[in-house]
Amino acid sequence: MHQTVAATIDTSRRWRVLAIVVAAQFMFGVDAFIVNVALPTIATELGASSSQLETVIAVYLIGYATLIVTGGRLGDIFGTKTVFLLGVAGFTLTSLWCGLARSGPELILARLAQGTTAAFMVPQVLATLHVLFPDAARAKAFAIYGTVLGLAGATGFALGGLLVTLDLGGFGWRSIFYVNGPVGLIIIAAAARVMPQTPRRPGTRLDLGGAVILFAGLVCVIGPLLFGRDVGWAGWVWAVMAGGGAMLALFLRYERRVAACGGMPVVDLTLLGDRAFIRGLGAVFCFFFANQSFYLVMTLYMQLELHVPPLQAGLVFLPLALAFVIASRHSGARARRRGTLVLIEGCLLQIAGLGLIAATATVIAAPTPFVLALALLVAGYGQGLVMAPLSGVVLSSVQATSAGSGSGLYGTTTQIASAAGVAALGSVYFTLGQNGSGRLALLGALALLGLAIAGCIGLLRWMRRAVAVAA
Repeated sequence: MHQTVAATIDTSRRWRVLAIVVAAQFMFGVDAFIVNVALPTIATELGASSSQLETVIAVYLIGYATLIVTGGRLGDIFGTKTVFLLGVAGFTLTSLWCGLARSGPELILARLAQGTTAAFMVPQVLATLHVLFPDAARAKAFAIYGTVLGLAGATGFALGGLLVTLDLGGFGWRSIFYVNGPVGLIIIAAAARVMPQTPRRPGTRLDLGGAVILFAGLVCVIGPLLFGRDVGWAGWVWAVMAGGGAMLALFLRYERRVAACGGMPVVDLTLLGDRAFIRGLGAVFCFFFANQSFYLVMTLYMQLELHVPPLQAGLVFLPLALAFVIASRHSGARARRRGTLVLIEGCLLQIAGLGLIAATATVIAAPTPFVLALALLVAGYGQGLVMAPLSGVVLSSVQATSAGSGSGLYGTTTQIASAAGVAALGSVYFTLGQNGSGRLALLGALALLGLAIAGCIGLLRWMRRAVAVAA
């Protein structure tokens, strides 16, 4: 099926297409992290409260996670190129709106819109790679994608600190959003010229009812995870989450009814019967639970406990990014030969890296940014071994006609996991920090991160058995 669809579109320029779509993925990833180091400046200029600052980060994830499955399905229906171009245009415009915001509430609305438009742009990245690279070059293409995905986080921290410090054109923190303007225009122009269009599905339309139920259910699940700590995890928070879970269960029943009536569900239900894919999503959840929250914990420790300035805090992650790139270049070829074993090795290295960071913080009362940067190298190399080939391995059993839906489920899983990780690790860190010390808070958070990575190892081994059975 992969080859049948790929044969109907022009794949002669696929490496240029790869560069274009991963540039869009990079832009999205950078914006997930770049705001962190600019928050103090934003608070001063806009008079934003602490809760508003947290919401600026949270709504970006919520807008993205709740609509990414719908965005992926729209790509299946109308073609990835069309939806990708609309998504990039929307992301570029809403980025400019973020930079023009004059108050905390307006910035929150702009960030919500920015995350929402990303939900239409990002699924088309994986879907395009999935269709254009069905052959031996697939592992290399997904390794490049994974490298860009990992570098976005470290780049976001460093670039945010640099732009705020340089104050280019007197724009201050606004320049972290304005930079997306020219980048977005270049991506649109290049994609319109080079990117091929996948075949549309005539006579099909979006399952609007399913999209609404999924959106409401995910909002009710993710929202409390992000804001629950601010209200002391009150009883109504758990009630809302339970209601969200019930809506997601209703969503699956509704989707089966849509399929039985000959309609096109938001989620391709054949994916739910793919054991390898579902177990792979479980591993993805555990990995991303420990990914963004890892950067959060290290940032909190450096800024709140060690009082490292924003620019230096961002630069600490650059050696990690270098190790990540080196590992990513190695992982593609290894994954072709050894499959999930490479991912398991990467997870083990991550656990070793977390242990090294914990040992450093235990032995040295106030480790310098240079020492922390060295300790982060091992964890970064392990991350690179996992993240680069992870999406390709998990999506390997998905049919090309369901590439958008599969990519949407993959993206939703990563964002729900990231939100859950930020909520859980943030709660652990602040609770232990209030009742103990910053060092104790770091050690407790690192222990939870290690457990999540161990869970990823277990699910990867389970997925490997499902692949062996299917073969």
